[in-house]
Amino acid sequence: MLSRTTVVELVKDQMFPGWLDERERLDRIDRWYRWTQDDIKLPRRATPELRALAEMSKIPWLGLVVTSVSQCMYVDGYRSPLDASRPDGEVSPAWKTWHSNGFDQRQVAVHRAALAYGYSYVRVLPGEDHEGKRSVMRGVSPRKCYALYQDPADDDWPMYVIQVAKADKGGYLISLFDEEDVHYVSMDSSTSKPEWVSAETHGAGVTPFVRYSNMLDLEGRSAGEVEPFIPAAARVNKTSFDRLVTQHFSSWKVRTVSGMAQPDTEEEANRKKLQLRQEDLLVAEDPDTRFGTLDESPLTGFIDSWRSDVEALAAVTQTPTHTLTGQLVNLSAEALAAARAGLTQKVAERQKSFGRSHGQTLRLSALLEGHEDEAHDVLARVTWQDMEVRSIAQAVDAWGKAATMLQVPVQALWQRLPGVEKSDVDEWERMAEQADPVARMTKTLADQANPVE
Repeated sequence: MLSRTTVVELVKDQMFPGWLDERERLDRIDRWYRWTQDDIKLPRRATPELRALAEMSKIPWLGLVVTSVSQCMYVDGYRSPLDASRPDGEVSPAWKTWHSNGFDQRQVAVHRAALAYGYSYVRVLPGEDHEGKRSVMRGVSPRKCYALYQDPADDDWPMYVIQVAKADKGGYLISLFDEEDVHYVSMDSSTSKPEWVSAETHGAGVTPFVRYSNMLDLEGRSAGEVEPFIPAAARVNKTSFDRLVTQHFSSWKVRTVSGMAQPDTEEEANRKKLQLRQEDLLVAEDPDTRFGTLDESPLTGFIDSWRSDVEALAAVTQTPTHTLTGQLVNLSAEALAAARAGLTQKVAERQKSFGRSHGQTLRLSALLEGHEDEAHDVLARVTWQDMEVRSIAQAVDAWGKAATMLQVPVQALWQRLPGVEKSDVDEWERMAEQADPVARMTKTLADQANPVE
């Protein structure tokens, strides 16, 4: 167990300064991920009109990039070699823990944070429910915690993690986790001097934070779907601002008159203003008077530049162009699949990374609940719902051919249908078993041969 002095020094010298530096970087990412991007640079004496136009030109492009990936990632099942030895209808303890913690919904926030900031965490601690031991799994934003790894590229578990919360009367409340304990430290915002408060043992045997990485490289860096593309999104906003300025100040014709005496007063000018109708003629007494117009500034160039910038943003983020522009013109199924190919490959890569982290989370939860076999089951994995955009008719036709032409078991194809979750498949399997007399007799004989004690 770390001594009080060691805890205070670790928080003061390493963990809290590291969190402050990382929080500053993540705050900028957060602004672009949400809808408060950096302001467009304006002249020092910019008018309120220009400032209003600059605010109108901000569009949360990168939030849409994150959403387009997140909406294709939804865990709907958990498979393990141990499932074959379970009695019919018995659910894996890990999968039950997943649902008892509401991770059918909480997973979305964990995925979104990892996609946006580059990484996120799930904290796993011991707990109980009406059935006994039940781990408590909660997603943690990287803006609220800071992890220290010995080797951030190779290590599965951090050495230390601090979770930071603001105190009611100012300052911070800091929880420092290590492999054995969690230490509670308070810090005054004015003095920045931490004070040890208390400690307790969490019993996980490891620092109980699992990292979800978007693109982890061999140096431990993990970029998200926002930070690398801020310049591209800023360029789109700048083009939008230029178009709005031109549209606001120069998008209409200006009528001109030369050779006519200028009114002496404003009242006279208002009286002489011409209210033209379609059949009216302009007549001037002075033969030198000339009527004309100044043409409006065309917006076509700005619109083309904006579309080009959006297409560049779509290319570098592997986002289908029609997702950003909203333009989709009678594409065939093959053309639509080709347009989404980049996004499909990116989603598959993220599923590999996040799926491994989900497995690590569930193994730790099984260990805390005393399920040794599940805790050491490295072959277990989560399954992802098929979120590919296609019609149900296309999917049924394709998988129906797989069943008839390739002899793939029909039950194995049910989960491949769009919108079908594992709970639906389980119900269909029970209904098929009840409708099949051979299956019912086989189950009865098996129950008689292996009676439950």
